[in-house]
Amino acid sequence: MSELVWHPSLALLVGAALLAVSRGRVRAWVAVTAPAVALGLVQWVPDGPLWTVSFLDDVLTPFAGDALGRLFATVFAIAALAGGVFALGAQAGQQAKQSLELPAAYVYAASAIGVAFAADLFTVFIFWELMAIGSTLVLWSAATPASYRASMRYAMVHLLGGVLLLAGIAGHLTQTGDLSFTAMQADSVAHWLILLGFLINAGAPPFSAWVSDAYPEASVSGMVFLSAFTTKTAVLVLWRGFPGTELLIGVGLFMVLYGIVYALLENDMRRVFAYSIVNQVGFMVVGIGVGTEMALNGAAAHAFAHIIYKALLLMSAGSVLLMTGRRSYAQLGGLYRTMPLTSACAAVGALAISAFPLTSGFISKSMVTQSAIDEHLLWVWLLLTAASAGTFFYAGVRFFWFVFLGKDSGLRPKDPPRLMQVAMLFMALLCVAPGLWPQWLYARLPFAVDYVPYTSAHVLTQLQLLLFAALAFFLMLPLLKRTLTITLDTDWLYRRALSRWVMGAQQIVGRLRLRAEQAWCAGSAWVLTITERYHGVDGRLSLTWPIRSMALWVLVLLFTYLALYFLRRAGYV
Repeated sequence: MSELVWHPSLALLVGAALLAVSRGRVRAWVAVTAPAVALGLVQWVPDGPLWTVSFLDDVLTPFAGDALGRLFATVFAIAALAGGVFALGAQAGQQAKQSLELPAAYVYAASAIGVAFAADLFTVFIFWELMAIGSTLVLWSAATPASYRASMRYAMVHLLGGVLLLAGIAGHLTQTGDLSFTAMQADSVAHWLILLGFLINAGAPPFSAWVSDAYPEASVSGMVFLSAFTTKTAVLVLWRGFPGTELLIGVGLFMVLYGIVYALLENDMRRVFAYSIVNQVGFMVVGIGVGTEMALNGAAAHAFAHIIYKALLLMSAGSVLLMTGRRSYAQLGGLYRTMPLTSACAAVGALAISAFPLTSGFISKSMVTQSAIDEHLLWVWLLLTAASAGTFFYAGVRFFWFVFLGKDSGLRPKDPPRLMQVAMLFMALLCVAPGLWPQWLYARLPFAVDYVPYTSAHVLTQLQLLLFAALAFFLMLPLLKRTLTITLDTDWLYRRALSRWVMGAQQIVGRLRLRAEQAWCAGSAWVLTITERYHGVDGRLSLTWPIRSMALWVLVLLFTYLALYFLRRAGYV
């Protein structure tokens, strides 16, 4: 340990332990204090290695500071703080039922911060797996049959990713003899395994279905935590490990378009935002694939902004679910009448995710699209621009219209409890503040920023894009019927098809086993019958033979032996 600097994760881990045994006001105080202390500690982390440990003839650096790590750790701590306040309000009177959620969520957040400051692959893997455990427990804590099944599938996918990552790390160590976490090339099996392990957590297709399968089954506060850490931690490690890998441009574009298509098909508002996570992470992956300083800054800034506005949108959707018990567009509408604060916060989040000027989404997403133009990647720019319009279509207009405006559902719920309102207002402020003061965020990015977001060309282009997307929505509104639908995704392969294949295989094996047992019984009966025939009481081999017969046979055998012996001596045999 080179100098005494407290790791921010420790505050959250201690907080998780205290939350597990505390109740009432003490629990609320711990839930707020732990992430606030972690946030403060993050700001005091200097650059360079801070902790070093000798392990297996190598030197590990589990704690090292840099601008990227501080940026991600800052937003992780903010998400834990806001999520904790939101959870306290959502769980009022339900502590006994969901007492596991907050401790698990803080372990989850602590692990994400641990990855942010890890400078060696072994430490990354340890926190990576601890993060999978924490997130699985967050899902499990919803205490419903659906959440339990989803948590088991979630754990299965992330254990697969962890195994691939561990295999890749072992291969990397064999090849290089070094566990330092630095930029790599996808030029060996080991590095491909590491990349694949990262992409599974990022929600890259065909492994993205775990996001929409698991996240919507969490509690109203659990999904807020889940949206903040796993996929964005994957973005962080891709940023560190594979910047400039051109393959990631294609993967990111596929994620962007895939997320939009499924978000437009889906009518469950929580599943819409699950697909939206894949869509927005795609922008970040594209930036990492482009690999220039502008693109990498844009990916990091967009990850920061995304965690904030997605948490706000999920808080708004969770408040609606908590107060109405409904989550389908077909069952909602007209809620602005009795939920004005929730409606206003949802509007801010919808504008931020749509990259509306004066919001955080505008100053971050435009950096990624601008980097594509700077590198003369015309088709990348066109697809990202179209995706921006699609995002406004499904989140900025469709979600807000069907839930808060549009046809009146007859529901008259009130705004959620006060702590939930406080959390939403806090995140709404953070959605607007960077948009009004972009230099605050730009100053915390890894590279120096020479980019001005508020030019007339940028602002007018974005406003035109959003206005035409809104116009397209209202022109197509008669066709956008709110219906109860089921959207099939690749998770069908292991949720339905695999179980059916297993059941079919069990039936085939059962029939083969029955046939084998029948054949065994028939063969055993035949052997017993033959044995009885020759060795039974009346069998031939059980008869008493007279001594003269035995003497006769001995004489015959001896005579035969002597005859063969003399024939051989005579040369005839």
